[in-house]
Amino acid sequence: MSDPYPAAEAPSASPQSPRTRQSLLDRLLSLVRHEPEDREGIMAVLDAARTRNLIDADSFSMLKGALAVSEQTAIDVMVPWARMDLLDASESIETLMPEIIETAHSRFPVFEGSRENVIGIVITKDLLRHMMTPTITLRDLIRPAVFIPETKRLNILLQEFRSNRNHIAIVIDEHGGIIGLVTLEDVLEQIVGAIEDEYDVDGEKTIFADGAHAWRVLATTEIELFNEKIQTTLPEGDYDTVGGWLAHALGHIPRRGDKCAHDDLQVEVMRADSRRALWLRVQRSNQPGTGAADQDKQ
Repeated sequence: MSDPYPAAEAPSASPQSPRTRQSLLDRLLSLVRHEPEDREGIMAVLDAARTRNLIDADSFSMLKGALAVSEQTAIDVMVPWARMDLLDASESIETLMPEIIETAHSRFPVFEGSRENVIGIVITKDLLRHMMTPTITLRDLIRPAVFIPETKRLNILLQEFRSNRNHIAIVIDEHGGIIGLVTLEDVLEQIVGAIEDEYDVDGEKTIFADGAHAWRVLATTEIELFNEKIQTTLPEGDYDTVGGWLAHALGHIPRRGDKCAHDDLQVEVMRADSRRALWLRVQRSNQPGTGAADQDKQ
């Protein structure tokens, strides 16, 4: 097979000329004399490029993530059914508003009768219409839900999200039962890593006062900083963050609503995804606790 990318003699240029800067693609192609024949060949090129510092760590991670997406399915990244936050179509918007504010999702599945009967999706910003027209009900704001099989590949799902301008899909099993949901953000995070949201307004500050003896804490807060700011003594171990300590104390990946006591502190998971806790509410009680983990199952 002839070389599809024959090396050409570079024209003379001054050291400062842009032409002397080899493009990333050319630098990658210079690692091989022939096109990679399979996925393993592509990965070998990327590994070699990283080893030679032709691409940085972030680019390397994203390129590998983009390749891995085609091998992953919806069930690999979905939020399980038991951890889905849904709205009851029979409830008024006023009744549901505290839950909507607390969970802070941009979209909610809506059910009727039972949680297994999802009838659509509500976009949170649509609720602003209720402020201007109080007669609008939750049912008036329901949009059609998109249902996908658990075997849907993420690269195909990403294309469908883009073409349909949709950001959320309900995942069903082979029998048609709902087993979870997946969002556009869930798919993109497989490529670019964790995506922080509007709650992370300060890249350095991770502990926010939430009353006289309460705080809202980012789960990635370092234990040393947490102990200093809250004046407590979370133990150190095979983890560095408050979220890591919590997962160790609970014995499983934290879920929204999980609680754990330590000394006179009560730690509750306010937000979580399928892989980790995101936001915690920490409250100091009047009486010291026992320090034992106390899971509050939903």
